[in-house]
Order: sequence, then structure tokens, then C-alpha cells
Amino acid sequence: MDPEVSGTEPGDRPAVRLVRRGAGLAALLAAPLLLASGGGEGATAPGSLSIIAGIAACMVAASAAGILMRLLRQPAILGYILAGVAVGPLGLRVLEDAAEIETISEIGLILLLFMIGLEIDLRRMFSAGRLVLVPGILQFPLCAAAGWALLAGLSAAGLSFGSGAWAVPYVAAAIAMSSTMIVVKLLYDKRELDTLPGRITVGILVFQDLWAIVLLAVQPNLADPRLLPVLWTFGKGALLVGAAFLASRYALPVVFRMLAKVPELLLVLSLGWCFLAGLAAKAAGLSMEMGALIAGVSLATFPYNLDVIARVVSIRDFFITLFFVALGLQIPRPEPAALVAAAAVVAAVFATRAVGVFGLLEALRAGHRVSLLPALNLSQVSEFSLVIVALGVKLGHVGPETLACTLWAFSILAVASTYLVAWNHGIQSAATRILSAAGFRDAAGLAPDEARAADRRPVVLLGFFRTASAFLDEATRKRQGLLPLVKVVDFNPECVRDLEARGIPCVYGDVALRSTLEHAGLADAKVLVCTLSDSILRGSTNKKVLQLMREISPGAQRIVTAESPGQAMELYEAGADFVLQPSAVSGSAAAVAVEQALSGTLAGMRAEAIADLAERREVLSRTSSQRILRSK
Repeated sequence: MDPEVSGTEPGDRPAVRLVRRGAGLAALLAAPLLLASGGGEGATAPGSLSIIAGIAACMVAASAAGILMRLLRQPAILGYILAGVAVGPLGLRVLEDAAEIETISEIGLILLLFMIGLEIDLRRMFSAGRLVLVPGILQFPLCAAAGWALLAGLSAAGLSFGSGAWAVPYVAAAIAMSSTMIVVKLLYDKRELDTLPGRITVGILVFQDLWAIVLLAVQPNLADPRLLPVLWTFGKGALLVGAAFLASRYALPVVFRMLAKVPELLLVLSLGWCFLAGLAAKAAGLSMEMGALIAGVSLATFPYNLDVIARVVSIRDFFITLFFVALGLQIPRPEPAALVAAAAVVAAVFATRAVGVFGLLEALRAGHRVSLLPALNLSQVSEFSLVIVALGVKLGHVGPETLACTLWAFSILAVASTYLVAWNHGIQSAATRILSAAGFRDAAGLAPDEARAADRRPVVLLGFFRTASAFLDEATRKRQGLLPLVKVVDFNPECVRDLEARGIPCVYGDVALRSTLEHAGLADAKVLVCTLSDSILRGSTNKKVLQLMREISPGAQRIVTAESPGQAMELYEAGADFVLQPSAVSGSAAAVAVEQALSGTLAGMRAEAIADLAERREVLSRTSSQRILRSK
């Protein structure tokens, strides 16, 4: 096409045009901020905006920054933080005082924790047992002790973290806690909260909040800490939890059933319960965020929770955006001494996570992967830490330079975490390879060893999730001849334990690593099956796994999984012998169900399906088929 007709320059690429247009739109959105910050007759003085105008300025800046981050393929959270910098004291100075914005933005954290509570299955989270409880209890004291020792050494070498004898202990306690808001938001977006590393991460964060309560209770009497106020605070917290769960068992179900057919009232009731629990928690000496989490967990078993989540999510996202913009507003003016101290604190955070998270989980034989991912996820400084250090300044325990150092470290790690969590699987895979090359064997009790590698079964399942669980159930009930031929490779200790209890041999390891597949004895396999889709196969793809299959076991039949017809064709061209496409199977089943419904015979198909579910005993089954039968 003629360039004059198309309106483009020769060689002008679509991606470049898209970035130009996006930058233009971002500039258009940012124009009102420039006007607000400019001088001239009648201009508003910096920092004098009303609360409504302040929120408006934050949202316009967040929109502009969000567009640029989208075009640059960067995390949206990073854009929101930069938006806060742009409108704050370090940028256009549209807002000088972020106090009112911060207060409103806290609603975002309350709603986020309420929604997380709605999705938390306590039995499933604590089914990880010692992998949640032991790190939850010991992580804070271990990280605080390691941080204290490291920072004290740097302080003795001449690096200052602030004046006073309490500066190093305060910073050590601050870096032992991680940011609930940042971690939970990023894991929620990645849909990793319900994975084993995700449940361990959330469990540690819950215990960190309890440790924060202890610190806040003893802080006013730091020179003479008293046990009774701490015990009283925990007693009130236990009463709150008990009252919430009693209400969710006996009172709330009646009210929810009465209002279930009025969606807007259901939403208002849910939010009312959330903030009532938050106010009760505040009265009991806990945080409102902790009360919101308790409120959500108490409703998690209600049949209405998915509808509540769907309705709250848009409200939550608005306030969360303000939270991160307010974080950018708090970033202080860079001072060389504060930046050097903050860099040392950042390094100390990573060192303490290596000891207090990775080291603990390795000692519990969780394996490299399950130990590394929570350590990466938790590599920030908590919002509670800023509150604790700020209170220390008011009490005269530390000087303002300690708060500035902590705030800079918090800001640096908040930005870095958007990448650490987004790329956690790739970082973990690289770290695992380094550890293996350095001679550190996988600490998992279920790690591959010579005994398991010698079990040469002809059918190997690479990865274990829903499809693999259904396959084994099918083999157990209807194709018993297959069961003695199957072996599984997976890195989830829970699944491996359950499978071995059923007599199915397993190799613990990451299917994306060549060394794992070689230990698993793939060279002698006749059929290799990867039932994980790319969205579940973290840190790799079916195409990469297929290439490893071809290299390690060239004579085996290779079955992989695709999420779309186009990807299926690509895998066939790459050498797959067969490609599973779950969406195609579901679509076929849906077509049959529709035909049965139109012919009036769906009831028979439903009865057959329920009867089949009643017989299923899948490893990953989370729904009781008996409950369905009772409700019939």
C-alpha cells in the first residue's frame, strides 16, 4: 500500500504506532495535572487541593501511568506507584499531603483481605501442616535475629541506620515482616494463592500480622515489656474469631438466605459484615484488616461467596489503585546517606528470607521449589513496619532518619516485588539449577533417588493436576490394567504423598528441568504424558517439555496438552504424537448436554453423571459427591 494512502511512514511498525498513540493518550490524560501544578492567576496552590480533587488527580495520574505500563509490558502496580511520585512532592507537587488519600486507600487493603478470606479454605491451607505452621511461628524471630546480627555488623563497620540504641533492632524487626497488600495482590492476579507455595506464603503473612500485634503491644513499654497486655490482646482476638464463626454458623445463614434474591442488599450485607468485624477487631486491639480477613474466612463456605467476590472486585480495585498511588506519594526526597542505608536494608531483606523462609522450608524437606517460591514472594517490607517505625519516632526510640531509611527500602522492594513475583518461577528454576550445580541435593524427603529412578514404568505422567487426577481415577475404576504401568513426576509434596499412599510411584521434581526427567527414568518410558496446560505449567511450556521428551526419550510416544486449536497444531508440527485439548472435550460434552436438554432426556444424563461422581475417589477431589446426593 502507498505510504501516502496508509498514512504511515515507510518501515513504521504497528507496535511503534501503538506506543505513539498510547503515549499521546497518556499525555492527554496527564494534561490536567500539569494545569493543576502550574502557576498563573487563579491557579490552585500546591497541596491545597480538596480531598475530592486529590482523588481525581491520583486517578488521572494512575490512568496515564497504567496506559504506559501496559504499552511497555510492565506491571500495573509499578505504574500506580510512579503516578504517586508524579503528583507528589518529588514530581508536579499537585499533592503535598497524602494523609487523606492514605486513609481512603486503606479501604482497599480491607476489601482485599475480605475477598482473600472469602477464597481461603482453612482446612486446605493448614493441610500443608508443618509447612505452614512451623515457618509461620518461626519465620519472624529467625528473620529478625538474622537481620539484627547483619545490621549490627554493618553498623559496627560505620554504616548508620539512625541515631539511638534502638535503631538497629527497629530496622531488624521492620524487615522481618512482608507486605500483605503487595504479595496477596500479585499472587491473586497470577492465580497462585491456592498453590502449595501460595498457601505457605499466605500462612506466613497471617502469622506475621500476629507478630505485629505483639510488637505494637510491647512497643510503648519497650524498656519494661509486660506479658499481661500481650496475652489480653490475644485473648480478645480469640474471642473475636470465635464470635465471628458462631455468627457465621447460626445467624448469618438465615439473613443471607432471606436476602439472596436481592443482589444489591446481599452486597451491602457482606460489606457491612466486613466492616463490623473490622471495627470489632480495632476495639480488640487488632487491625481492621485482620478483622476483614476473619469476616471473609467466616463466609468462605457460604454458597453466595462467589457472587460477593464478583461484585466487590471493582470497588476493591478502585481503592487499591489509590493505595499504591499513596505509596508513591510517600517516597521521600533522596538523600545519599538514606539511600546507602536503604540499599543495605534491601540486601538484608534478601539475606533474612534466605535464612528464615528458604532455610526453614529446606529443613522441613519441602524441596527447592517449595522453599524458594515463598522466599521470593515475601521479599518486601511490610506496611505494618512503617507504622511500627513511625510510632518508634513518636516514642523517642529512634530518629526520623531511621524512618526515612525504612521507607526507602520499602519503596525499592515494592517496585522490585512486582518483578520478583511476576517472574518467580523463572527465578526459582534458575536458582534450582545453580543449587544443583553447586552440589546441594533437593532437600525434599520425596526427592528423586536411585531407588525411585530404578522403578522403570512404561507410562510417565509429567505433572499432576486435574486431568491427571481424573486419568488415574479412570484407570483405578475402569482400566485396572493401566494402573501398574503408571509413574508420576511432580513437585507438590502433598500430591506425591497421596499418590505413594495409593501405591503409585512418584518422582519429586520440576518437569521443566532436564535433570529431573533424567532421574525419573524417561529414557526407558514408552508413553510420556504432560496433562498440564501452559497456564498451569509455570516456568515452561508444553512445547519446551515436548522438546525435552524428544531429547531424553526419542523412542517414546509423546502426549501433551494445548489450550487452543492453533496451539494444538503447533504442537503436532513440533513432533507430538497426540495433543489433549480440554476445551474441545468440554465443548463436545456441552453440545451433548444441550441436545439432551432439547430432547427432554437431560435428567437421565444428570443421574448418570451424579452416579459416576459418587464413585470417584480422585486425589485432587475437593467437592463431596455425597453432599450432591443428599441435596438431590
